[in-house]
Amino acid sequence: MVAPDVAVAASEAIEPADPASADRRPRADAVRNRDLLITSAAAAFAARGADVSLEDIARSAGVGIGTLYRHFPTRDSLVEAVYRHEIDVLCQRADQLLETMPPDQALAEWMQLFVRHVATKRGMLSLLKPLLSTNPNFSDQTRGRATAAATKLLEAGVAAGTVRADVDGGDLLRAVGGICMSTDQERSEASERLVGLLFDGLRHGAAGPAATPPPAAASA
Repeated sequence: MVAPDVAVAASEAIEPADPASADRRPRADAVRNRDLLITSAAAAFAARGADVSLEDIARSAGVGIGTLYRHFPTRDSLVEAVYRHEIDVLCQRADQLLETMPPDQALAEWMQLFVRHVATKRGMLSLLKPLLSTNPNFSDQTRGRATAAATKLLEAGVAAGTVRADVDGGDLLRAVGGICMSTDQERSEASERLVGLLFDGLRHGAAGPAATPPPAAASA
């Protein structure tokens, strides 16, 4: 015979299936909790690596571990969600920055954002690598979207005459990623400083806006 308190616990742990739930949009609090978990996990992976406690991630997000597992049944599923979110942010910010800043400044801001992306990626690399290698479509899609965002920023800078024309999006991502991987802490001052030097190199040799000819010298 099952003890009453055990039966109550079991009934609370297993939510009854709702046949209409598949047709409903997620509740606002569920969406908010999922976003909080992804944000918390990204920060934790960047700072402490892929082995960070899931309980710590849930606590940082302000939810219970049960809520985390309802959204992300495995650590791998959480890693995939974080990585997809990071790529979404990179693409969205590229458009937002171009709408609010001159192209060269937008590119500089985005490059520093990519530094933070690499920090998160490196933190969960031990789990992310198998995922990317076993799912070529996922790997190609995410890499392609990031490259397209970088290309858009570079092309805007070239069109404005403030960025050199001989660098493509793939080269830019490899260069920033290489700088980040060469430092002990990707978000350190050294990493940011080196990426700033890379940006200066992108402006060197740019066509520049159409120059206004100097005024003719006055005759004596």
